[in-house]
Amino acid sequence: MWKGDMRLVTGMEPVASSRAKVKLIKGKGAADGFRIYTKGEQVIVEGNNGRGMAYGLLELSRMAGVSPWVWWGDVVPERKDRLVMEAGFNTEQQPSVEYRGIFLNDEDWSLRPWSYSHFEPAPLGHIGVQTYKKIFQLLLRLRANAIWPGMHTGTTAFFKIPGAKAMADSCGIVTGTSHCEPMLRNNVDEWDVKERGAFNYRTNREAVQQYWTERLQEVRKSKDNMFTIGMRGIHDGSMEGYKTMKEKLEGLQQVINDQQELLRKYIGDPSEQMQVFVPYKEVLELYEQGLQVPDYVTLVWCDDNYGYMTRLSDAKEQQRKGGGGVYYHLSYWGRPHDYLWLTTTQPGLIYNEMRQAYDHHVRKLWIANVHDPKVAGYDLELFLDLAWNIECVSGETINDHYKAWLCRQFGQEVGSQLFPVMHEFYRLCGIRRPEFMGWSQVELDKKLYDRGLSQVRNSDWTEEERDDYETRFMTLSQQVEEISKEVRPELNDAYFAAIKYPVQAAAAHAVKMLEAEKARRLASGSTLIDMFKHQEKVEQAVALSHAAYNHIHELTDYYNNEMAGGKWKNLMCDHPRDLPVFWAPLVPSSRPTPDSSLLSEGSIYAQGKTKAVKELTPSLPVREGKRVGLLGHSMNAIAMQKDGKLTYSFETDSDGEYTIRAALIPTQPNDNGDLRFSVSIDGQEPVVYSLKEPFRSERWKQNVLCGQAVRDTKIQLSKGSHTLTIHALDDHIVVDQVTIC
Repeated sequence: MWKGDMRLVTGMEPVASSRAKVKLIKGKGAADGFRIYTKGEQVIVEGNNGRGMAYGLLELSRMAGVSPWVWWGDVVPERKDRLVMEAGFNTEQQPSVEYRGIFLNDEDWSLRPWSYSHFEPAPLGHIGVQTYKKIFQLLLRLRANAIWPGMHTGTTAFFKIPGAKAMADSCGIVTGTSHCEPMLRNNVDEWDVKERGAFNYRTNREAVQQYWTERLQEVRKSKDNMFTIGMRGIHDGSMEGYKTMKEKLEGLQQVINDQQELLRKYIGDPSEQMQVFVPYKEVLELYEQGLQVPDYVTLVWCDDNYGYMTRLSDAKEQQRKGGGGVYYHLSYWGRPHDYLWLTTTQPGLIYNEMRQAYDHHVRKLWIANVHDPKVAGYDLELFLDLAWNIECVSGETINDHYKAWLCRQFGQEVGSQLFPVMHEFYRLCGIRRPEFMGWSQVELDKKLYDRGLSQVRNSDWTEEERDDYETRFMTLSQQVEEISKEVRPELNDAYFAAIKYPVQAAAAHAVKMLEAEKARRLASGSTLIDMFKHQEKVEQAVALSHAAYNHIHELTDYYNNEMAGGKWKNLMCDHPRDLPVFWAPLVPSSRPTPDSSLLSEGSIYAQGKTKAVKELTPSLPVREGKRVGLLGHSMNAIAMQKDGKLTYSFETDSDGEYTIRAALIPTQPNDNGDLRFSVSIDGQEPVVYSLKEPFRSERWKQNVLCGQAVRDTKIQLSKGSHTLTIHALDDHIVVDQVTIC
């Protein structure tokens, strides 16, 4: 065992020419690689470049027990006297994806107010250079190398912040911009219509080109640049000045061609620059109509804003020199409903979609949309772990990956106790994210809805489902409270931020919404003899709902003002965008505002009635698909190959009509094709279904809000044994649950 002093060596020999035990990944991404090995009494760290060296040093930090979240998550490491390594230790690592990073988006209620009002006091909307420094340090600890900075209305443009770009360069962080910000410009804060005229390439081309030229001249000495090409409106709208699709296609083609010449003039050979083109919204339609994007430009594909990839590189696109990229949402502002409070995307979904992207050779750029890196937590680390090493986890081992993360953060004993609790937390959030618990929507017709927001309404769940969901969430709340007693005192702040707050706030939110619904349902408005029958229950439900509402605010107040001595003041907002789902309970009567201790009295627990629904499991080991843990209502979904089949055996107690319900993950046909599967009973003629839905159709909205796409088959069955077969007729079919009732 080696126990000597460390000697850090850089530049001895390139990693790619070392005697490797791991087959090296070829391509430019290998430049970020590193090697750590022992030689006699020395530990030698080699990096292919500055970032690789940093990753190597930080790998030693990980090995010593320091979490990447040591600052952002307040994860205080245990003090150790020595780092022990085996004699002959050797590890070589390079990234699976060349550019890996985040897009700070929808930062309005979290990162931005924390930065300008507390961490480094500054004018309203200013995200300061020291804030970005801390973000860049986190990215390096997470083995990332790219950022698209904050750009919302009210946020000071990144390039207006003195020293921000220099700080990014010093940390080796490549700076880019989002899909609607070409040529490293933040149009929202940098394009002045009064000064420059309309942001219209058709009528104001010279001014637009001058605007881009100014930025190119500013960054010409920096190598860490990522240029988004193309053009949209000032923020997130269609290009100004072009009406027909033909005009838009010709106009956008001219923009791209001109941008290549500007890059050539001010930066260098455009084929040697990192350029990205994002076929998003109407731009995707123009691309598919024949828009010519240079072969050396990276095509960046998007999910549907809810984590399901809508398009990936086809066989021809996979051969492009520029390769493919992914822009993936871990938070979102928009229809059918925002999720900007807690980060609750199921880890299994992240794995399933990113693995598919990688298998389609989308390996140039992965960017995760986060409203705040602290709140993104495990989801963000998983995303970047996959970008660094796509083989670090599989669908079958993702439970182990998450459990290992919990143990690294909080110790083996606490982490092991937490895993089943957090497993259930992700399951409940997969059934309904906290932000979706109002059964309301955003961005509707403003003539019919104030601010375009529909109001909270009753759920489509049965009474048994509501009681079960509420009870399960409150059980989790009590469990994380009990486990907190075993957390090392120096980790209390880390535990509160990553575990107690999301679990207990989500639990209280469920109680607030479901008890308010109970009160509304019980208040029937009757004027008959039963008009006062349920009054006591109504008042109890109202009191519980208000108590839960108050508890959310108490938890948030602690997060902002007491946790870590007030370090995170103004970072957590429990009502982003002031949406109706976050408002005080919508109840039919009021009581004096109760103390939140009412929640601990156990009065909300209900005994769920036994439902005559039987969930089926495949009768044979899955051979034509792969299980994906931490995904779906089942938390054990099956990702099927095209032409794969799942077989289920089941018994019926009597003759009669039955309903077979197939619930699938609401994936998208990311190959421009269909998303079909068939259901067959006892070898009868199969019934074919398609899950393909028009983007933003009402059925698509309901699917992403509940995390399932459901198809029912009614069939007459005799008493006895039966066989059900599900056949995947297309790719990207993921079966979650199959039930019979």
